[in-house]
Amino acid sequence: MAAGSHRHVLDGVKVLDFTQFVAGPTVTKLMAEMGAEVIKVELAPDGDRSRGIAYLKNDRSGYFVQQNRGKLSLCLDPRTPEGKEILRGLVAKVDVMVENFAPGVIGRMGLGYEEARKLNPKIIMCSVSTFGQTGPLANDPGYDFIGQAYAGVTSLSGEEDGPPYPPMLAIGDVSTGVHGLAAIACALFYRDRTGEGQFIDVSLLDSYFHYHDWSVQTVSASGGAQRPTRSGRHYPSLAPAGMFKTRDGWIFIMAWLDHHWIKLCEIMGRPELAKTRASSTIQAIEKPAEIIKISRIGWRLPSDDAPRSRRCEAPFPQRRADGRAGDGASD
Repeated sequence: MAAGSHRHVLDGVKVLDFTQFVAGPTVTKLMAEMGAEVIKVELAPDGDRSRGIAYLKNDRSGYFVQQNRGKLSLCLDPRTPEGKEILRGLVAKVDVMVENFAPGVIGRMGLGYEEARKLNPKIIMCSVSTFGQTGPLANDPGYDFIGQAYAGVTSLSGEEDGPPYPPMLAIGDVSTGVHGLAAIACALFYRDRTGEGQFIDVSLLDSYFHYHDWSVQTVSASGGAQRPTRSGRHYPSLAPAGMFKTRDGWIFIMAWLDHHWIKLCEIMGRPELAKTRASSTIQAIEKPAEIIKISRIGWRLPSDDAPRSRRCEAPFPQRRADGRAGDGASD
């Protein structure tokens, strides 16, 4: 095939989409954005129930549109002979099938992987769920925040002596969707080399567990002597790496490396504070509380109208919590 003849990397890939809400639709939305032809199947009479989630404009849900843009749409009743015939015909023609019903539902519809592969031996099927298709939790109902709690992520968010505060974003749903996309892309590559399709089981629990960049290895390497706890606005093992109060909001600073710390002290107009680290990045790791205290004392620009250019002159990783550019800061 001539170079440049494909418009997108997944151009020509056909996907049958039995997903709803966020995690599953993220898989197929990303595939559609990469050029795949995605046929979203909604079951009559209710369809994808995210159609009723705000914000509604002209009787259409912005929430639904955001997760399902770029897809073709089909609504039918799989319990009828006509509906079953249409679905079986589509399964035989597509490259990928994605579903995020509760485990077992797609099988009761007569379209589990073993049946699907009889209709299409090369099909790649991806099932997305909270806890996976097998195991003691498989049949438990769950959403993003449930998987987050089981994975031990929720317990790490919030002040040390306060309750957990889960982030009000679909982080797990979207991340699980990306995991699913990555697995499907690898399965398509494998099929090109072998001619074989396969079944992919993706769960929110697994996706969330991958977020433990520090906690898991700390417990394991220390033999359980060190255990992760909530650390409030600051990263537990590096400093400064956290949220600091400014005159008009909050700013996240991550300046634990020596050269970033030196630049931060220069920006604060307190270059002498750089010496407190003794030019040792290890101290930022071993004594984070001391460095946070120093940063709070020193985090002060020369004046309320100190220009943003000061931070450009000596850049270090930082950004206001609301994403906007800002100037003055206080302790």
